[in-house]
Amino acid sequence: MKKLHKIVLLAGVILGITSCDFLDMDPTDRVSDKVMWESTENAEYHVNYLYTYVYDVLMSQCAAGLTEALTDQLKYGSYNYNAMCFIPSEIAYGDATTLTASYVDAYLGYWGSWYQGIMKTNNAISNLKAFGQMSDEDKLRLEGEIRFIRAYLYFDLMKRYKEIIIYDEKMEEYQKDKKFSTEAEGWEFIYNDLKFAAENLPDRTKSGGRIDQGMAWGFMSRAMLYAKQYERVVEAADKVAALGYSLEANYKDAYSKSIAAGNTEAILQYNFDRASDVTHSFDFYYTPGGDYTLFGEAGGGYGTPTQEMVESYEYADGSGFPDWEPWHDSTTETPPYEKLEPRFHATVLYNGSSWKGRKIEPYVKGADGWMEWNTEREPKGRTCTGYYLRKMVDEGHDVIAYSGGTQPLIALRYAEVLLNKAEACYFLGDTHYPAANEIVKTIRARVDLPFDGGLAGQDLWKAIRQERKVELAFEGHWYWDLRRWGVAHQKYPEGLSGYKLHGLKIEKNNNGTADDPSDDIYTYTYVSVDDQNRNFQPKMYRFPLPESELSSNKAVEQYPEWK
Repeated sequence: MKKLHKIVLLAGVILGITSCDFLDMDPTDRVSDKVMWESTENAEYHVNYLYTYVYDVLMSQCAAGLTEALTDQLKYGSYNYNAMCFIPSEIAYGDATTLTASYVDAYLGYWGSWYQGIMKTNNAISNLKAFGQMSDEDKLRLEGEIRFIRAYLYFDLMKRYKEIIIYDEKMEEYQKDKKFSTEAEGWEFIYNDLKFAAENLPDRTKSGGRIDQGMAWGFMSRAMLYAKQYERVVEAADKVAALGYSLEANYKDAYSKSIAAGNTEAILQYNFDRASDVTHSFDFYYTPGGDYTLFGEAGGGYGTPTQEMVESYEYADGSGFPDWEPWHDSTTETPPYEKLEPRFHATVLYNGSSWKGRKIEPYVKGADGWMEWNTEREPKGRTCTGYYLRKMVDEGHDVIAYSGGTQPLIALRYAEVLLNKAEACYFLGDTHYPAANEIVKTIRARVDLPFDGGLAGQDLWKAIRQERKVELAFEGHWYWDLRRWGVAHQKYPEGLSGYKLHGLKIEKNNNGTADDPSDDIYTYTYVSVDDQNRNFQPKMYRFPLPESELSSNKAVEQYPEWK
């Protein structure tokens, strides 16, 4: 399904033994830990393997697809097709008989996988300290890289489970049965790892493409936001700013342009290389169906933006939000797509959008096509909402010629760091409101949206939420934001309960003239793409422990809400 990475490993070495001291021999079928870690070059090979966890965490928000499908942003194509399609709907509906501990662990829990990675990072630090013969500078740098990855993994556990078990590199102190650490201890451990990394890693100009201090400070701003340690968020964000990161002038470049190509906003991104057979499958799932059907093949269109997400965008002139009421029924009036702000056009493909030298046709019998949600079994590249995802889908990718995509996947960018700081400033109180207002103004200025500032209280909070939802759309934040704010159980639109998602079914009534195809007339009909209300159960604020941990660790028991 996907080719994630190609790891270069040191080959095992067979040595000719002439000594009689055979009792002290290292194993001859593999490279010893001592050899692996004694030089900078060898150690970097091993750390390179640990880097793959950055991708794994990035793409493992939910085993069945993007977590945006658990919110009002995205809808997968059918409730009766494959796991990617129906499991996000099942989770979003929140039926108590479905959301058992074993079910949630299977599709949203990564306890075992991330602890395997953590054990590898701990072993790496232990061996580095025991056998490393490189300079102190290189030793500290390598430890910083490893501790960043360890913090990255622990963070993903903390945001899912709140109380976890902390293991560090002191391998000799490991015990079979170990109790939970407190939530405060978990966040402090992550903070210390990231602080160590930030203080011992080079900046991006000297890192050679490896993990650098900007990544550590930037990720700290995210982690400490979850921890509600707002002073640390501000400090970390200011450290990032001091390193010279800035917003790209073009919003699309912020997530699609590579660091190697000069992206000034990307802090941490995962890059791919077709020549090395390092690709990803994102385009296969999300590209408009017409990219395939025009060549007699079926693909793409698995998940598409919702009408609710489209209605989250303002007019480009800053005059507010459109009145979508006429399109909550059936009408031939053209929706106000062309008047919406630039981030909409960089994120969503709609009827008539330009794409790969053609116009998107998400209507019944159009080139991209329409499917009735939960009536037709397979998407086959067709949309059930009337839209397709543009953001993070590579317009330059020929899906017929190449199965795997190579456009970078963004893990952290400066706009998020700024919004992390804005939120922290809001919670720090009124003396910090001016700084939060200035950040909102900066984020909106990139897309020419006006902002007078001077907001306070709930008005400021609403503005920050709006920017996080729209600016960071489809980057894996919104579901987790609503969870950490503790509002996910509330009624929509504040939370994720008591609502259904919608799309626009589009039917073409006639063709425009050859001279003016804009004369085409379409009927837009508001349709539900849910057959029941969504419901976020309060117990979903913390995912359950897996049975494997409960059976092997006698010092812990299942969280109370999951018993």
